[in-house]
Amino acid sequence: MDTLTADGLLLPWPDDDGEPFWEYARRGELRIQACADCGRLRFPPRPCCPHCGSFEDEWRLMSGRGRIWSYVVAHPPLLPAYAERAPYPVVLVELDEDPTVRLVGTVTSSVRRPNAPWDAVPPQRLRIGAPVQVVFQAMTPEVTVPRWALCTG
Repeated sequence: MDTLTADGLLLPWPDDDGEPFWEYARRGELRIQACADCGRLRFPPRPCCPHCGSFEDEWRLMSGRGRIWSYVVAHPPLLPAYAERAPYPVVLVELDEDPTVRLVGTVTSSVRRPNAPWDAVPPQRLRIGAPVQVVFQAMTPEVTVPRWALCTG
């Protein structure tokens, strides 16, 4: 697998535990690893449940809804491909199903615009607690990443 897109962006490099997350993302599904014994969600994926010690897991489909827990605005100096896009906001989202599960991603203005530029949402529109919905952007034919669309209304 390549480590960069054609325009120089870093691609995720899944390990054995995380590969299902990326496979589901390619299908447009947000699934999180859960312990098959105690039922607790765990992210990032890992072989053993930190709550009960079980090595049994399953992948649960999430609603894709959450809230902004925190955010930053990335500014240069960054790697060249990222500096060209900066400044842009990056959010940390807590999922509705379990607020201790948090995922990072860029922001888009609408669920209908998963490929919007990373600076499509002005940082002034972001608020801690703002509702978001996952969308998926194909970075390459093999790699799709979750992004977060601000919910309106």
